[in-house]
Amino acid sequence: MNAVELEGISKVFRPGLCGAPVCALQGIDLCIPEGETVGLLGANGSGKSTLLKIVLGLISPTAGICRVLGCACDSAGAHSALGYLPEVPEFYPFLTGTELVRFFAGLAGLTGAIKENRVRDAIALVGMEAVSGRRVGTYSRGMKQRIGLAQALVAEPRLVILDEPTANLDPEGVADVCEVVRRIRSGGGTILLSSHQLEQIEGLCTRVVLLRRGRLVASGTMDELVQPFAEEALVVEALSEADRPELQAWLAGRGARLLASPAPRRSGLERAYLAAVRRSRMDEEPVR
Repeated sequence: MNAVELEGISKVFRPGLCGAPVCALQGIDLCIPEGETVGLLGANGSGKSTLLKIVLGLISPTAGICRVLGCACDSAGAHSALGYLPEVPEFYPFLTGTELVRFFAGLAGLTGAIKENRVRDAIALVGMEAVSGRRVGTYSRGMKQRIGLAQALVAEPRLVILDEPTANLDPEGVADVCEVVRRIRSGGGTILLSSHQLEQIEGLCTRVVLLRRGRLVASGTMDELVQPFAEEALVVEALSEADRPELQAWLAGRGARLLASPAPRRSGLERAYLAAVRRSRMDEEPVR
């Protein structure tokens, strides 16, 4: 079964009598198989958040059909299978971290010992045990991000949607969140992950979806998108200064060059991303 199915999804926002309609999504066709970790990429304004909100059932598409695990995206069956972490999580400030996660566990229908065990495990998973008794209103942005991840996972959802999950986190927090994503993936869960961090997406995801100006411009497995742009670095040991000019000349004759020190390198996904954007721009250019 596919975790998410989108057929001809379009969304037009009509701001009012004086504002021009804004087309946020245009004819999106997409299937996300269960068990995949999918990276959703695109510049600001590309339609990522609109797409996530449609999958979550928070807004309705202007046209098209969206199904989550075989159910209409706005149905109770779809909602019960979802866990969601928004980009900027804001929660009731008067609740403690434990009370907050317990509240969401209750909304998911968990009760009794199962509920308490899930709450404890989710808080431990995101490393918030030491401060789970504090009120959420005293948390830093990074701590809110962690406790938000705990509430998204407490019911062990079949589909987890994460919108910029490492925003506001320090390097240790980023590493922890990435490890949580890997655990969900290894357990067979499905993840839809929106991020601007291309290297992070490349390291975590099995599939990639690229949006630009509301259109789907590229999608596929990570290998399919990255392999044509893969680079290989060769390290030469014990090269003497006397031999360097001869090696440089040999390489130059073959259209290559010798780098004296490691240079910044674009990841394969970054190169694939930029190539897809360039193709999309060419398609949009008017015929003269």
